[in-house]
Amino acid sequence: MSTRKQVARGALLLALSAPGLSQPQPPKAKQIPHVTKIHGQELLDNYFWLRDRKDPDTLAYLRKENAYCDKVLAPTAGLQKTLYQEMLSRVQEDDQRAPYRIGKYGYYARTKKGKSYAIYCRVPWGKEKPVEVLLDANALAKGHDYLGMGSFEVSPDSNWLAYSVDITGYRQYRLHFKDLRTKQVTTDSLERVTSMAWAQDNKTIFFTTEDPVTKRSDKFWRHTVGTKDTRLLYTEKDELFDLTCAPSRDQAMVLLHCYSKTSTEMRFRPADASETALQVVRPREADHEYWGDFYQGRFVLRTNLKAPMFKVVQASAEQPGQWKDLFVPAEGTQVDQFCLFPQHIALEVRRSGVPGLAISDSQGQNLKEIQFKETVRSLSFGENEDVDLNYVRVEYESPVTPPTTYDVSLKSGALRKVRQQPVPNYNARQYSCQRWNVTARDGVTVPVTLVYKAGTKPDQSHPLLMEGYGSYGSIDDPYFSASLFSLLDRGVVYAYAHIRGGGEMGEPWRMAGRMMTKMNTFNDFVDCGQDLVDKGWSRADGLVITGGSAGGLLVGAAANQRPGLFHAVLCKVPFVDVMNTMLDASLPLTTSEYIEWGNPNEKPAFDYMLQYSPYDNLQAKAYPSMLVKVSLNDSQVPYWEGAKFVAKLRALKTDDHPLLLKSNLKAGHGGSSGRYDRLKERAFDYAYILWQMGLLKN
Repeated sequence: MSTRKQVARGALLLALSAPGLSQPQPPKAKQIPHVTKIHGQELLDNYFWLRDRKDPDTLAYLRKENAYCDKVLAPTAGLQKTLYQEMLSRVQEDDQRAPYRIGKYGYYARTKKGKSYAIYCRVPWGKEKPVEVLLDANALAKGHDYLGMGSFEVSPDSNWLAYSVDITGYRQYRLHFKDLRTKQVTTDSLERVTSMAWAQDNKTIFFTTEDPVTKRSDKFWRHTVGTKDTRLLYTEKDELFDLTCAPSRDQAMVLLHCYSKTSTEMRFRPADASETALQVVRPREADHEYWGDFYQGRFVLRTNLKAPMFKVVQASAEQPGQWKDLFVPAEGTQVDQFCLFPQHIALEVRRSGVPGLAISDSQGQNLKEIQFKETVRSLSFGENEDVDLNYVRVEYESPVTPPTTYDVSLKSGALRKVRQQPVPNYNARQYSCQRWNVTARDGVTVPVTLVYKAGTKPDQSHPLLMEGYGSYGSIDDPYFSASLFSLLDRGVVYAYAHIRGGGEMGEPWRMAGRMMTKMNTFNDFVDCGQDLVDKGWSRADGLVITGGSAGGLLVGAAANQRPGLFHAVLCKVPFVDVMNTMLDASLPLTTSEYIEWGNPNEKPAFDYMLQYSPYDNLQAKAYPSMLVKVSLNDSQVPYWEGAKFVAKLRALKTDDHPLLLKSNLKAGHGGSSGRYDRLKERAFDYAYILWQMGLLKN
């Protein structure tokens, strides 16, 4: 028996032999054949019935799996409590964010010890008193198991607050209005709102809504607060596109962005209550992405038109489709975002995967690049709501540097630290991070972020947790996680693989891992794991992988491809039932994702997607231990994907490694919403990971 299998079997026996516990038997889901015929093939799905959440057998099965999971993990209960207390000890429970300016007020959020949610406040700008509480999310959460905050927008005259909340986890938000003068919330509210913008008259709003079935954001409206006057202004008919609206930088325009995964279009109209029709900046074209703003009588836009790494252009209000280059980055540099000021443009740029900040004058000239000490870092714009400031606010962090707010002088580039998140019981000198490069099987260099206890050497003695995502061009720069140190302190090395399909290395990196090149994403991840073992960063029996959502697809596909490489898999809200989901156009997100994964109604795409769909590629062979987590109210990846995956794998696998399904019956895609509940979920996850690494007693 291999060392790896001995450890796994020993971990299982430890769980099942605890005093007073009888050996739990895993649930077996019933099999009801369901056949989909397409392209001359038949897809057999014996667990299709789990899609029906109204079927009593469905909830009964999820509860049985929860009970089984809890019994198997009962020996980790003490470790879960220890981990939770450790994580909580690194949280400043009474805390306050740095105020940001809008008009005459400074706005901020604060937290109080024992309270799960934020309290939103404002004070006169530059002063500490009097404090005005705008919204207490703890009060909104009373009587609900879940609370998600959406929009939070103050009217131009500072008298009204529009805010939206979701109380199920389904990410379906209702918009409310509060008169900040009387402190009263109106009876006027709007359902399924996905974005909004105030008009200049302080009583009209523009907003977008989603379809109740597909959840595609497809309609743009105008509404007068406190009345029933709601008018539809635009409907997006292309099923590949969604809508979002926002005010322009000077609040003179309302901008409506129509976007798909690879193509965008911007429309605009004055930010008043008139009947003025929307105008198009530039008609949509295949593979052309642009996103922009309006300020001082001109449009400024980020575009990939003849610029694969994006550039910045400008156009007049009278001829919005006639573009002139404003800022063209140097070769190898990508423009991620920009922020406009009266005399300057602040730019988020990216070179070789490292995010940076540059400042130019309003014409894109006299560029200054701002220097930061760490190369392994995350950097993004903060709250820059007020245009009449002499600085741009940025948020900075690294795996060893807590989130830090800087105000960067637009004139000199000097940095002023406004606030650093306090982290009790943390000493940055005890930890290290670095960038590690892996050569994938096709010769491409894939960057990996490594984080570990200071002094750790690649001597083949460490367990390693590797995470990844690699889809939608998502940029997952190295970030700070106070919870992670509970793993590092126990000798675990953490790795994040910045694989193709993500956006960390620029737009070409994204394109090299989507549609008919998607296999690169999974191959990169497997190759990173193999390299980290080969180079001594992980012992051969200590590699655990994790991913969520499309990252769940990633680890599911990796486990199918190389099950013997991984000791355990933590798979969260996973998109693993690729074929069934993408063949059902009535499900949320399906149609808009045809140009991320492919449309399986077309045979070439069907054949390619079938190669990697985790659910469809499960086989009768040995697999790593797995903990699969789903949420009943998940609108992005339905709970049944992970549930079906576990049911099918349990019937097929030839090993005795633990296979667990944990369902959150009161939350959505992001799990629990309260900060204390989130820590408890993380402690649960980490206890599973440490148990599988043989570190249960630590």
